[in-house]
Amino acid sequence: MKIPDIAVLEKEAKRIRRDILTMLSKAGSGHTGSSLSCVEILLSLYRYKLSYDANNPQWAERDRFVLSKGHGCPALYAVLSACGFFQNDKLMTLRQLGSSLQGHPQIGLPGLEASTGSLGQGLSIANGMAMSAKLDKSRIRVYCLLGDGETNEGQIWEAAMTASHYKLDNLCAVVDYNKLQIDGFLRDIKDMLSLEDKWSAFGWHVIQVDGHNFSQITQALDQSETVTGKPSMIIAHTIKGKGVSFIENRAEWHGIAPKAEELERALKELA
Repeated sequence: MKIPDIAVLEKEAKRIRRDILTMLSKAGSGHTGSSLSCVEILLSLYRYKLSYDANNPQWAERDRFVLSKGHGCPALYAVLSACGFFQNDKLMTLRQLGSSLQGHPQIGLPGLEASTGSLGQGLSIANGMAMSAKLDKSRIRVYCLLGDGETNEGQIWEAAMTASHYKLDNLCAVVDYNKLQIDGFLRDIKDMLSLEDKWSAFGWHVIQVDGHNFSQITQALDQSETVTGKPSMIIAHTIKGKGVSFIENRAEWHGIAPKAEELERALKELA
């Protein structure tokens, strides 16, 4: 297992956040807080863990990634662009009519494995991919990123039971645990109490990390590969709107984009 260059990843995380904010501001709409909270998770996957070929996105032996929290796709688009799936200037077409970069992921964009955004469905999709790989005796691994508010959906727990029942040890899910959803704090909307206890009770191997710490995230991803007989869940404690002081931990930034003056202020903080 290669050793990640943390300094390089941290520098790239700032650039990815600048791209996210710029494309959202140009679009005039989108999900800012949810995109900023998962940058380190996505970079850890695409720069360190996932096996893929950006020049051949349909390579049969690629690992699969499903963004179940589809509204956070500006972060995924920025990372896919940085990894060579498409040109950076395409990011500025976000949410435009006819663009393949819509407000939720749609199949057809190089690097996307599933159309997502109807919350609660992504883990079931990932289960299917992992089960298919098992049947094909393929060594590929499947990764899925969930939102914490998304775990209010009953289908998530049906999928959790399914993955455990079929011993999908080639599946690793991550919860972006920023503790906020569109209407406010999780504890006030529908308190999930201990996510670790819940996923453990559903038969998963659970790891908790600081979701903005590359060392912890990459080590957890490594650990998930050593687990046999059960799927792995990484609970990544994050900050919604991470990196911009006036956006962090504010529920109102769940579904709005920065105006021009706000973008300028945010970019200065991320310089």
